[in-house]
Amino acid sequence: MGFLDRWNGKKEAADNYAAMLALAKQMVAKQSVILDLVEQTDALTKKDIGSWHQAWQMAIDKEEPRRGELYDNYTTALIDNHLTGCLEQRKGRTLQKDFIIKGKDGKENVAAGKLFENEWFVQFLNLALDVKYWGHSLVEFGDIINRGAPNMRFANCSLVPRKHVVQEYGVITKEAGGDIRRGVSYREGAIADWSVEVGDARDLGLLLKVTPQCLSKKNMLGYWDTFGEIFGMPMRVGYTPSQNPADWTKITSMLDKLGAAGYALLPEGTTIEIKETSRGDAYNVYDKRIDRANSEMSKAILVQTMTIDSGSSLSQSETHLEVFNNICKGDATSIRHTINNRLLPLMEKHGFPVAGCSFEWDDAASYTPAEQRENERLLLQYFDIDPKYFSDKYKIAIKGVKQPAQNDFFK
Repeated sequence: MGFLDRWNGKKEAADNYAAMLALAKQMVAKQSVILDLVEQTDALTKKDIGSWHQAWQMAIDKEEPRRGELYDNYTTALIDNHLTGCLEQRKGRTLQKDFIIKGKDGKENVAAGKLFENEWFVQFLNLALDVKYWGHSLVEFGDIINRGAPNMRFANCSLVPRKHVVQEYGVITKEAGGDIRRGVSYREGAIADWSVEVGDARDLGLLLKVTPQCLSKKNMLGYWDTFGEIFGMPMRVGYTPSQNPADWTKITSMLDKLGAAGYALLPEGTTIEIKETSRGDAYNVYDKRIDRANSEMSKAILVQTMTIDSGSSLSQSETHLEVFNNICKGDATSIRHTINNRLLPLMEKHGFPVAGCSFEWDDAASYTPAEQRENERLLLQYFDIDPKYFSDKYKIAIKGVKQPAQNDFFK
């Protein structure tokens, strides 16, 4: 049963925000706050720079902000393959990082760490990382499975549809774009016990900047297809003096069956002239614009270009990689704060044994093999290391310290 179902069962006549809010404070959610939202299919209408600009204006309205149209533009932009590659590369760097859960004593709490080795936590990380691009996410948690057991977990973790969330006012509307004054607060009461808000209320995300490039690129690809259709394939032209409709139908059918190229059937004496550009590299008009759109998207999402595009200089690529690593470190830091300040308190409220625990990224596990060897060499140079460390790490049985070989000549 969803939250609004329980709401309506308590008070069918609750029709104003104040009464609904007061009722929500009195209710205690036992398992879930799944909202019964009237979801609608996203509008896949043609988008252009004009529609993007208008949607942006609607989203920043101070009194009644509406992001639905802007999100439709974002959805159109996300079908771009280059943009998809940029997003996955940046998110993947954080998702592949190892982490540890520390207890009150500052040491790793292995038992608490196992609570996060579940699908729901991967879902949460994905949704939390999306905030950089969408600007805001309201994440809802499902029922608790195996409550009280060592392997207790959330059933799932899902996104509350963004079109129903008005983060500027902290409310959810039952219908997308509904009356904000009739919205349900998600920052207090029962809903707050089962959800985590990620992102800033006024942030529109990086997709705001890259969407114009995606729309322009999509249009240029369409123009290029039209150019190829007209000038890349031969056109067949048929002439007939006949005025008989049956003859025209027969000849048209014959032209149509000759192939996929365009054709025309004209009365004798008719002239058609196609003016082709005199430039031999006319395709560059489209190709260069598409390349520029891709590089602009790379700069906005990855803050550089060479980690996803080919580079000609090793030194430049290393510099670009360092820039990319720095931006990914920022993403990891934001996620760590979100988990420690919002997720862990919510888990503790629901009985997870995480009191006093903190989330940390295990940077040591992300070192390259060369970096690990150098670190181990320095440690062995100045400290006595327990052989068990190497035995456990490399799965090699270590019997003892190797004795230096002796030369029989000097015996």
